[in-house]
Amino acid sequence: QVQLVESGGGLVQPGGSLRLSCEASGNIYRIIVMGWYRQAPGKQRELVAIISSLGSTNYADSVQGRFTIFRDNAKNTVYLQMNSLKPEDTGVYYCNMIVLVTGTLARSNTWGQGTQVTVSS
Repeated sequence: QVQLVESGGGLVQPGGSLRLSCEASGNIYRIIVMGWYRQAPGKQRELVAIISSLGSTNYADSVQGRFTIFRDNAKNTVYLQMNSLKPEDTGVYYCNMIVLVTGTLARSNTWGQGTQVTVSS
Protein backbone atom coordinates (compact mmCIF):
# COMPACT_ATOMS: atom_id res chain seq x y z
CA GLN A 1 0.00 0.00 0.00
CA VAL A 2 2.94 2.30 0.67
CA GLN A 3 6.15 2.23 -1.33
CA LEU A 4 9.46 3.99 -0.67
CA VAL A 5 12.01 4.76 -3.37
CA GLU A 6 15.49 5.82 -2.35
CA SER A 7 18.21 7.52 -4.35
CA GLY A 8 21.51 9.32 -3.91
CA GLY A 9 23.96 6.68 -2.73
CA GLY A 10 27.37 6.15 -4.27
CA LEU A 11 31.12 6.24 -3.80
CA VAL A 12 32.70 9.28 -2.15
CA GLN A 13 36.10 10.10 -0.73
CA PRO A 14 36.59 10.72 3.00
CA GLY A 15 35.56 14.26 3.86
CA GLY A 16 33.10 14.38 1.00
CA SER A 17 29.34 14.80 0.96
CA LEU A 18 26.29 12.96 -0.30
CA ARG A 19 22.57 13.61 -0.14
CA LEU A 20 20.12 10.73 0.08
CA SER A 21 16.44 11.08 -0.72
CA CYS A 22 13.45 8.85 -0.15
CA GLU A 23 10.03 9.43 -1.65
CA ALA A 24 6.87 7.72 -0.44
CA SER A 25 3.90 6.89 -2.61
CA GLY A 26 0.66 4.96 -2.27
CA ASN A 27 -2.27 5.17 0.11
CA ILE A 28 -0.84 7.85 2.39
CA TYR A 29 -3.04 9.77 4.79
CA ARG A 30 -0.23 11.16 6.91
CA ILE A 31 3.41 10.33 7.51
CA ILE A 32 4.17 10.30 11.22
CA VAL A 33 7.87 9.56 11.36
CA MET A 34 10.58 9.45 8.72
CA GLY A 35 14.00 7.99 9.35
CA TRP A 36 17.25 6.68 8.00
CA TYR A 37 19.02 3.54 9.18
CA ARG A 38 22.21 1.91 7.99
CA GLN A 39 23.80 -1.50 8.03
CA ALA A 40 27.51 -2.06 7.67
CA PRO A 41 28.89 -5.44 6.58
CA GLY A 42 28.72 -7.91 9.45
CA LYS A 43 26.87 -5.50 11.71
CA GLN A 44 23.28 -4.97 12.76
CA ARG A 45 21.11 -2.27 11.27
CA GLU A 46 21.34 0.93 13.31
CA LEU A 47 19.44 4.18 13.53
CA VAL A 48 21.10 7.14 11.84
CA ALA A 49 18.48 9.87 12.14
CA ILE A 50 14.74 10.34 12.50
CA ILE A 51 12.37 13.28 12.07
CA SER A 52 8.80 13.58 13.34
CA SER A 53 5.83 15.15 11.62
CA LEU A 54 6.44 18.26 13.73
CA GLY A 55 10.06 18.46 12.62
CA SER A 56 11.80 17.31 15.76
CA THR A 57 14.94 15.32 15.03
CA ASN A 58 17.17 12.77 16.68
CA TYR A 59 20.61 11.60 15.56
CA ALA A 60 23.00 8.82 16.36
CA ASP A 61 25.98 10.14 18.32
CA SER A 62 28.32 9.03 15.55
CA VAL A 63 26.73 11.36 12.97
CA GLN A 64 25.72 14.30 15.18
CA GLY A 65 26.98 17.53 13.66
CA ARG A 66 27.80 15.94 10.31
CA PHE A 67 24.45 14.66 9.05
CA THR A 68 21.18 16.56 8.70
CA ILE A 69 17.76 15.01 8.18
CA PHE A 70 14.95 17.09 6.75
CA ARG A 71 11.62 16.48 5.09
CA ASP A 72 9.36 17.95 2.43
CA ASN A 73 5.83 17.08 3.49
CA ALA A 74 4.31 18.27 0.21
CA LYS A 75 6.46 15.75 -1.67
CA ASN A 76 6.28 12.97 0.96
CA THR A 77 10.05 12.96 0.83
CA VAL A 78 12.79 12.75 3.42
CA TYR A 79 16.41 13.67 2.84
CA LEU A 80 19.69 12.92 4.57
CA GLN A 81 22.47 15.39 3.95
CA MET A 82 25.77 13.73 4.85
CA ASN A 83 28.87 15.89 5.21
CA SER A 84 32.42 15.15 6.38
CA LEU A 85 31.92 11.51 5.52
CA LYS A 86 34.19 8.91 7.10
CA PRO A 87 35.04 5.36 6.02
CA GLU A 88 33.03 4.07 9.00
CA ASP A 89 29.91 5.63 7.44
CA THR A 90 30.06 2.98 4.74
CA GLY A 91 27.02 0.74 4.53
CA VAL A 92 23.59 0.23 3.06
CA TYR A 93 21.28 3.07 4.02
CA TYR A 94 17.59 2.31 4.45
CA CYS A 95 14.72 4.73 4.55
CA ASN A 96 11.89 3.99 6.99
CA MET A 97 8.51 5.64 7.40
CA ILE A 98 5.58 5.12 9.73
CA VAL A 99 2.51 6.03 7.74
CA LEU A 100 -1.18 6.29 8.47
CA VAL A 101 -2.89 4.58 5.54
CA THR A 102 -5.80 6.27 3.78
CA GLY A 103 -9.19 4.85 4.72
CA THR A 104 -8.39 2.54 7.62
CA LEU A 105 -5.84 4.89 9.24
CA ALA A 106 -3.85 1.79 10.08
CA ARG A 107 -0.15 2.29 10.75
CA SER A 108 2.18 1.01 8.08
CA ASN A 109 5.85 0.56 8.97
CA THR A 110 7.55 0.61 5.59
CA TRP A 111 11.18 0.20 4.50
CA GLY A 112 12.95 1.24 1.34
CA GLN A 113 15.09 -1.11 -0.71
CA GLY A 114 18.36 0.37 0.53
CA THR A 115 21.06 2.38 -1.17
CA GLN A 116 24.79 1.72 -0.91
CA VAL A 117 27.08 4.41 0.47
CA THR A 118 30.81 3.75 0.23
CA VAL A 119 33.37 6.13 1.71
CA SER A 120 36.82 5.28 0.46
CA SER A 121 39.89 6.88 -1.05
